[in-house]
Amino acid sequence: MIRRWVRVLLFMFACGLLVTGCKSYKEQEKELPDTYKRGTIRVSADESFKPIIDAQAQVYESNHPGTKIIVDYKPEADCLRDMLVDSVRMVIATRKPSAVEKEAVSDSLKVGVEDLVVARDAVAVIVNPQSEDSFFTMKEIKAILQGNFNKNLIPVFDGVKATSTIRFIIDSILHGDTLTGKAVAARSSEEVIEYIARTPGAVGFIGVSWVGNKDDAAQLGFLKKVKMANIESAHLPGKYVLPYQVNIYDRNYPMVRDLVYILKESHKGLGHGFGDFMAGERGQLIFKRAYLMPVLRDFILRKAELRDDGL
Repeated sequence: MIRRWVRVLLFMFACGLLVTGCKSYKEQEKELPDTYKRGTIRVSADESFKPIIDAQAQVYESNHPGTKIIVDYKPEADCLRDMLVDSVRMVIATRKPSAVEKEAVSDSLKVGVEDLVVARDAVAVIVNPQSEDSFFTMKEIKAILQGNFNKNLIPVFDGVKATSTIRFIIDSILHGDTLTGKAVAARSSEEVIEYIARTPGAVGFIGVSWVGNKDDAAQLGFLKKVKMANIESAHLPGKYVLPYQVNIYDRNYPMVRDLVYILKESHKGLGHGFGDFMAGERGQLIFKRAYLMPVLRDFILRKAELRDDGL
């Protein structure tokens, strides 16, 4: 009989602990500065990803009306420096942080760093619609970047330093060689488009999310001002390709890069919610519909012949 009462008391004690734990969790959640359903966070994002990150944030906020994601678009180097800024919860860039950068954040802010590749995009090459040159090998692209091309074509970027596009070009195309002093620095990807639209002798380098989505009215407007150049395939010499999804997927297009989010959040808050959304099915579909390549969902891509309609 005594043993039975002991078991009953232990059961009641366990239930009491469970109820107390649930209450304390709810109370703790109320004390958090934000959760995935409410609050405001700041994000520093590479400027070349502006169209797609705007779309992701807009859909997330519409699904969670109590949230606000404030995105500041900057050159990539500035975004990566913002990892050490306490008020910035997330950074979106084209590379993961190094072990040294993670350690600096941990030592300075006393918070861990998480990162995840959620999509891939490409560096698109754009030219004036009247340009005679719209097919390039990577050898010719390098010659343009170094000022050695047989025609006086001027490379144009979203800044001459500190941007993800410049870093990709220096690291992956020039392999540390010097960029021509004739390069033109525009203040944004949109200004690169405008410069190319009025300058037949210029060649622009921008993220494909600015000009790759033919279902987007703004990008259709851009594609009436400029056209994307065809680049020789990385796998099939003599074949020229555009930065379409299937060519990004199999890296047939030779200038492919990652889209990475870097999260520094001490609790499961809005930053985790937004990161999980981009990694989840809806966020991955948004990347797909924007003609980037989602990497965390197995969406079927089919090869298709696309006609040149002059856009």
